[in-house]
Amino acid sequence: MSTEQSPDAENNAPAPAGDVPPPPPSAPAETPPPAPADAPPPAPSYTAPAAAPASATEAKDKKILAGILGIVLGCFGVHKFVLGYKNEGIIMCVVGVLGYFLCAIPTLVMAIIGLIEGIIYLTKSDEEFGRIYLQGRKPWF
Repeated sequence: MSTEQSPDAENNAPAPAGDVPPPPPSAPAETPPPAPADAPPPAPSYTAPAAAPASATEAKDKKILAGILGIVLGCFGVHKFVLGYKNEGIIMCVVGVLGYFLCAIPTLVMAIIGLIEGIIYLTKSDEEFGRIYLQGRKPWF
């Protein structure tokens, strides 16, 4: 057997750690290949839905209902739930219920806020109410 190695054996041997040649230059960025036909479509990025314009009848119905509930049950924030203001409704409901245990002063404050909001709702025109409270999402007063 010969102890001589062929020139091909030198090329196949791993290079020492210090003598690593730089990687070849990469090709310019190209567009990714098209997805296979059976692949699911890419997930769309989430965007918040735009507020749909309120119809005149929807604005009128919600205006009357929210106004009356604000006057009658304003201390419990029921009118806020009708307009879709969940957080504000929960705040008014909790303060209104727990206020009974604190000499009813917080409940009275919530009732006054509900009365004022009910009157404000009923005195606005249908278009203005829809623009401010249904599209503009103004939560207080």
